[in-house]
Order: sequence, then structure tokens, then C-alpha cells
Amino acid sequence: MAHPLIDQLRFTRSEWLRALDGVSAQDALHRFEPMNSIGWTVGHLAWQEQRYWLTIPQGQTPVPELNTLVGYGRPATTPPLADMLTAWRTITNMADTYLDQMTSADLANPIEIRGWITTTPGSLMLRVVYHYWYHIGEIMAIRQQLGHANLPEFVGNIDEEMPYRPE
Repeated sequence: MAHPLIDQLRFTRSEWLRALDGVSAQDALHRFEPMNSIGWTVGHLAWQEQRYWLTIPQGQTPVPELNTLVGYGRPATTPPLADMLTAWRTITNMADTYLDQMTSADLANPIEIRGWITTTPGSLMLRVVYHYWYHIGEIMAIRQQLGHANLPEFVGNIDEEMPYRPE
């Protein structure tokens, strides 16, 4: 069984996918400035997971083009949704293999990210989860602006799908 924090990430990802359900390829390209497009958001979250769970701890960067296409501080882009979902699935599948092995001790072990911060994998996990929720809200705002109806309400069925459980 995965650590409860890892399971929280998985639940958050499932809610994020629920927010994307029904988004067309064309709608994912639309940009309401200063927000980024939905396609960019998908790639950006893939980029963050790649960075935190593959590149930094394992030296793996399976989709290196994300660094310039959707990395933090890069110029705005409108990448295709299908391409970004493919990258996201590749990265999260690889990341899950790593994350499934994490223990409480691993999550609390201090790490230094070159020139940026000294932190822990657990704090990075919280950063990723909160980052997903930030972008879920942004995706829903974009979808409302696009005139989408019958959008999901958040949070989903947390009591059955991801109830609190102690370590």
C-alpha cells in the first residue's frame, strides 16, 4: 500500500482528469490572457512531476522538451492537448513506480535542489498536490469562459475514494 500522501496525489490527479473530461482539442488551445491554455496546463503539471520525481531524484527526463515548452517562467505556448496528455501519462506512470516505494522516512529526508531550495520530498509532494488544485480551478474558469455547461463540482467523492487514513 502506498503512503497516504502518495494516495492523495493520485486522488488529486483523478480530480484533475475529471476537470479535463470533455475538453476538445480546439478548446484546449484557447488562451484567456493572462491565463495559459489548458494544453499548456497539462504539459506544465507533467513537467513538474517529471522534475520532482524523475529528473531530480533519478536523473531521468523522458520528455525533455517540456522544459522549454511549458516549464516555469518560459514564454506562453499553446501545445496540443493530446500531446501533453501523452507526456503526462508517460511521466506519471514512470513516477508512480518511484513514488510507490516512498516511506515516511524517505518523504522527510532533506534534499537540496540545485540553486533553488533545501526541502523534502514530502514538501515537494504537497507542492505538487496544491499545484494541481490551483490549476483545476483555472481549468474550470477557462471552461466557464468557453461556455461549457454541467461542469463537475469539486471535490468529488472523497469520502469513498480517498478518505482520511493515518499512516
